[in-house]
Amino acid sequence: MAPFSLMSASVSLLAKSFNVFSCTSCLARFTGVLPAVYINQVKFLTSQASSPPKRPLNGYMRFVIQQQPVITRQNPEIKRVDIIRKIAQQWRTLSPDQKQPFEEASLRAREQFKIDFQHYQAQLTPAQIEQQVQEKRQRMAKRKSIRKKRELTILGKPKRPRSPFNIFMSEHFEEARGATTQAKMQSLLEDWKNMFGHQKKVYTQLAEDDKIRYKNEMKSWEEHMVELGREDLIREKTRPAKKKAPAKTPAAKKGTKKVKAVKKTTATAKSKTTRKTTKSTPTKTVRSTKKT
Repeated sequence: MAPFSLMSASVSLLAKSFNVFSCTSCLARFTGVLPAVYINQVKFLTSQASSPPKRPLNGYMRFVIQQQPVITRQNPEIKRVDIIRKIAQQWRTLSPDQKQPFEEASLRAREQFKIDFQHYQAQLTPAQIEQQVQEKRQRMAKRKSIRKKRELTILGKPKRPRSPFNIFMSEHFEEARGATTQAKMQSLLEDWKNMFGHQKKVYTQLAEDDKIRYKNEMKSWEEHMVELGREDLIREKTRPAKKKAPAKTPAAKKGTKKVKAVKKTTATAKSKTTRKTTKSTPTKTVRSTKKT
C-alpha cells in the first residue's frame, strides 16, 4: 500500500506542475501575440482609475532630478543637503535660455495634468467628491496650524509648563527599560504608578515652579506682543477689557429726571397756549361780522 500511495502522490504532483507549466506557457503565448502598447495602456487606465494623477514638477525640480545623480557621482561622500544646495546654486547661475527646456517641459506636463484630472473627476461619484473636499479642508487646517505654531516659535512664545510625569520621564528616559521609544515610555509609566507619594512630591513641586515660570514669561511676552501690535496672539482671558460707558450716578439720574420734567411742563404749556389761540380766533371774527 505504501508504494502505491507514494506513486499516486508523485503522479498528482507531476500533474500539478504540468498544469502550471501549461498555464504559464499559454500566458506567454498570449502576451506575445498582443503588442506591448495595449498592455501598458491597461496598466495606465487601472492606475488612473484607482488614484488621482500626480501633480507635475516645476522646472527647478526637473533640473534637480537630472543633476542629483551627477553631483552624487562626482561627490560620493557629500551629504544630501549639500547636494541640493549645489544644485540650487547651479540653477541660479543658469541663463533664461538654459532654463527654457525645463520650463517648457513643466508647462506641457501641466496641460496634460489638467486633462488627466478632468478624466479622473468624471469617474468619481458625488460621495467621493465630497470626501475629497473634506480631506482638502483638513489638509488646509493642518497647514494653517503648522504655520501658526512656526510663527509663535519665531516670536519666542514660552513653552507650556510640564506635568510632574513629564519631568520624571525627561530625567529617567535614557536609563529606562525597553528598546524602542514606546517601550521606554510604557516602562516609565509603570514606574510612575508604582512610586510612593513622597517620591512624587518632588516632581509635583518642580511642576508648580514651572507653572510660575510659565506665568511670568507669558506675562512679559504678551506685553511685548501688545507693543508690536499683535493683540490677536494674546489669550482671551488676559486681553485688556473694552472700556464701558461710565455708569450714571444717582445725582445724574435725578438731574435727568428734572430736565425731563421741565421739558414736559414746557410742552404742556405750549399745547395750552395753542388751544387758547385756536379758540379765540373764531369769536373775534363773529364779533366783527355783528358790528358790520
